[in-house]
Amino acid sequence: LLSAFSLGFSQKKWSLQECVDYAVKNNLQVISNQYNADIQAKNLEISKRDKLPSVSGSFNNNMSFGTTQGFQGSIGRNDNFNNSASVGANMQLYNNGRLKKSAEKSQYDLEASLLDAERVKNDISLQIAQQYLQVLLNKEVKKISDEAVANAEKVLSRAKITTEVGTTPKTVEAEATAGLAREKQRQKSAEIDIQRSLFSLAMLLQLKDYQNFDVQEVPLPSSLEAPLNSTENIVEKAFENQPQVKAAETRILSAQKQTEIAKTAFYPSVSASAGIGTNYFDSLSRSNDGFFKQYGDNFGQQLGVSANIPIFNKGITKLQVEQAKISESIAKNTLEQQKVEVQQNVQRAYFDANANYENYLAALEAEKSTKLALEFAEKSYEAGRATIYDLNNARNNYINAQGSVSQAKYNFIFSTKLLNFYAGIPLSL
Repeated sequence: LLSAFSLGFSQKKWSLQECVDYAVKNNLQVISNQYNADIQAKNLEISKRDKLPSVSGSFNNNMSFGTTQGFQGSIGRNDNFNNSASVGANMQLYNNGRLKKSAEKSQYDLEASLLDAERVKNDISLQIAQQYLQVLLNKEVKKISDEAVANAEKVLSRAKITTEVGTTPKTVEAEATAGLAREKQRQKSAEIDIQRSLFSLAMLLQLKDYQNFDVQEVPLPSSLEAPLNSTENIVEKAFENQPQVKAAETRILSAQKQTEIAKTAFYPSVSASAGIGTNYFDSLSRSNDGFFKQYGDNFGQQLGVSANIPIFNKGITKLQVEQAKISESIAKNTLEQQKVEVQQNVQRAYFDANANYENYLAALEAEKSTKLALEFAEKSYEAGRATIYDLNNARNNYINAQGSVSQAKYNFIFSTKLLNFYAGIPLSL
């Protein structure tokens, strides 16, 4: 049963969505960012609990031994035992909204941290999508190589027959053998490229069992459509949905709250306190009232309200407010930087999409022309009007053109998927 389970796992082929879901759940960088978000969540909880009163209790015991001189000059023992117990509470009544503003800032910090984690997930998702497409491209190149090997085997088989009957010299068979060897070398290189790209994808996923890793082959459209004519709408949508932009906007709000928090130091703060307590004293050298009687007689309560009024603190509060305003400016500048980065990424993806589409069209024309040239070369070779060198040259040109079409197609698909991603459309194939 265990062997069957292991075999079933080794035969599993991952879809793009499975790869993305696994990565965002298990990637160490994502987990690290999630820990940062958890810390911010705890900071928020601490800020909210600062509004609650704090209560503490104490219980003290002291004993002293020795002699002392009395009023009349006599020396006597002064051994005694002291015990006290108390419970006290403190609560902030007024500080110009500092506690509330601190909680609001912590909320913004938490949101920004979650958005940072979301950005890491997006970056990893894009890397996985690109590498996934690279695997599919390499598999398509391998299919082209398989067809080339099959054709080369047919050419060699025919060359052997014609050489045996004496219609062609042995050089034809030798060249056909060499041609087959070259195609098998290309085939082996294509197999290695597949394994290399699968290994790279497995490393992105941080899989331990990468040797049995494979992906699903996704049927892609045979014909491609030209990209959109403008990036303005995509840029606006990217500003709305990209987490790095939203995180920068949230950090501006956090910086503004920090400025408000700094300003609260200009205002008085009022706090209240309350407590109860009692004590017991035993002279040890003479009789005393009982423990519980003294506790009852000495039981007392206290209530208090205190105000802390700032008068002069060397201008530190004013400097702290100015520092907070500088932090606001930094946060606003960071937002502009993020917007510029997102805009450039969209424009780059748009440029790549157009360039790859034009390259794809050119590659299709080249494939069409080289295919026609190969057909003529095959007919000419069969009729004896072309050499095997001409045939192999035409076949190499056609294989290279097929590879160029596949490369341009996958590059264009990734560029369009990237544009869709910035427009808020989830990654898919």
